[in-house]
Amino acid sequence: MDSPAATPASPSAPYAGLTPDVVLDAVDSVGNATDGRLLALNSYENRVYLVYRDGAPPLVAKFYRPGRWSDEAIGEEHAFTQELAAAEIPVVAPLAPGGETLHRHAGFRFAVYPKAGGRAPELDRQETLEWMGRFIARIHAIGGVRAFRHRPAIDLESFGSAPRAWLLAHAAIPADLKPSWEAVTALALAGVRDCYARAGTVGGLRLHGDCHAGNVLWTDDGPHFVDFDDARSGPAIQDLWMLLSGSREEMTRQLAAVLRGYEDFGELDPRELHLVEALRTLRLVHYSAWLGQRWDDPAFPAAFPWFNTQRYWQDRILELREQVALMEEPPLAV
Repeated sequence: MDSPAATPASPSAPYAGLTPDVVLDAVDSVGNATDGRLLALNSYENRVYLVYRDGAPPLVAKFYRPGRWSDEAIGEEHAFTQELAAAEIPVVAPLAPGGETLHRHAGFRFAVYPKAGGRAPELDRQETLEWMGRFIARIHAIGGVRAFRHRPAIDLESFGSAPRAWLLAHAAIPADLKPSWEAVTALALAGVRDCYARAGTVGGLRLHGDCHAGNVLWTDDGPHFVDFDDARSGPAIQDLWMLLSGSREEMTRQLAAVLRGYEDFGELDPRELHLVEALRTLRLVHYSAWLGQRWDDPAFPAAFPWFNTQRYWQDRILELREQVALMEEPPLAV
């Protein structure tokens, strides 16, 4: 079958041309005979589908958001997960039909993955946190072997200053709250700088980058890690802090459990503990800009109707004020 003509992508409708027929034809085009059934999976940055096949297990097809990553950056994501899989670390790596992992069809770039099931990890259990720590340490051991060349780092500029500037420039904040938000984000980013200064020079390595419970599937054999789309360079603590929540006392216990597992295979530089609240602060600022920059995509207003409301920005101001105070406290100690 001839491929349909490419539909030019636009920020307001990046996936307008990604019809069910295009999805099925794309998966067919790399040697998989689909049976006409597909199911859209929960994803906003990209579009992800469970695609059923004739006489074979279903596959997951991931269609990349146009314009977000270069081909080279996607290639580095794929190569990293393949390195991890080759080292018998439980990650879901892309398949390589025809020897390639990144494919094109009808103007879209996509990859296919084996279907991986599982449930959310129970992060309130000490043994779960230890298990997670062990596997994250193994990911970091491979991540430190070489550096990304085409994928950026998690840093103050890309996760803090640039997102803040975008939000201020694009009138995403209600006029009556804009002065307060501008002031508190300035204080917050100053706090981030202070945290990095206290930490001093810390190492960087290839990371999962978005290692929260939603990107981990748990089975009776333990965790496996999915969705390396946000893989970047940065400090090792980036892949650990999102496992911590609650009061300071609770996070201290959680961190101790994670590190008991982590230190079976690696060693965390204790200076990186100064960065826990700084990285949390950067994620908060970055997340608001991410929502704003995607708002023309029809999927976002439907999924995040509370964004851009008065209440949303009031809550963000209070949240960042709390972060300013937290960054002034001593780091978590184990």
